[in-house]
Amino acid sequence: MSDYFAAYKYLQFDRPAERVVRITINRPEKLNSLPWEAHGELTRVWLDVDRDPEVNVAIIRGAGKAFCAGGDFSMVERLTQDFQRQTEALREFRELCYNIVNCSKPVVSAIHGPAVGAGLAAALMADVSIAAKSARLIDGHTRLGLAAGDHAAMIWPLLCGMAKAKYYVLTCEPVMGEEAERIGLVSLCVPDEELEAKSLEVATRLATGAQRPIRWSKYAMNNWLRMAGPIFDNSAALELLSFNGPEVREGLASLKEKRPPNFDYKV
Repeated sequence: MSDYFAAYKYLQFDRPAERVVRITINRPEKLNSLPWEAHGELTRVWLDVDRDPEVNVAIIRGAGKAFCAGGDFSMVERLTQDFQRQTEALREFRELCYNIVNCSKPVVSAIHGPAVGAGLAAALMADVSIAAKSARLIDGHTRLGLAAGDHAAMIWPLLCGMAKAKYYVLTCEPVMGEEAERIGLVSLCVPDEELEAKSLEVATRLATGAQRPIRWSKYAMNNWLRMAGPIFDNSAALELLSFNGPEVREGLASLKEKRPPNFDYKV
């Protein structure tokens, strides 16, 4: 493995095929939930993918039973108390998505089990998203008491239409793998036992294809996402504003206590 990926703690790397790097979110004992440092790694890894001359394609996946359960409770709690960390998070929320959009090389996601929060952002911002039937895609922001700011306002309406996007984002209802493919939220859905092979097959096909035309085609199509940039920036700012409200404190407490939240008050 090249020095480009030597300094990561929460992400593991291997090269399953020539010019393909596979990135594994590696915190399986916590369903790959992301502490602050891991969120930063998931944000900046796309810059290293872009810089590495030995890489044509990246695969992103999760270890163990989940793709990624989103930010862990310690990260969320810290953001409710630390304005400096909020300002840093606003930059990271934007850069996670923009770094994937602007990475010149294709990204393939292999999604199984729960995919939530920043993990879901990486899964759906990928150029080709492949879900196992077991995948449970959840934009859990409003359940936590936050505005949906990672990625959803930018890309969900483009992928599955405004009506479906609003329904799933506002209610936080899970989207299973087959339904995600049916509504266009992901590129493909395959049986769980075929996920790794299919993601590698697609990545290898892209890695051995005409590189400049593939990269230029990605760049051109991603102008749809760049056009939605002001929508995304606004949603990210509103999410960070939410960290200062009462809803997130109740949402976080209810998740820790494994009970329904009580958002029954006037606004």
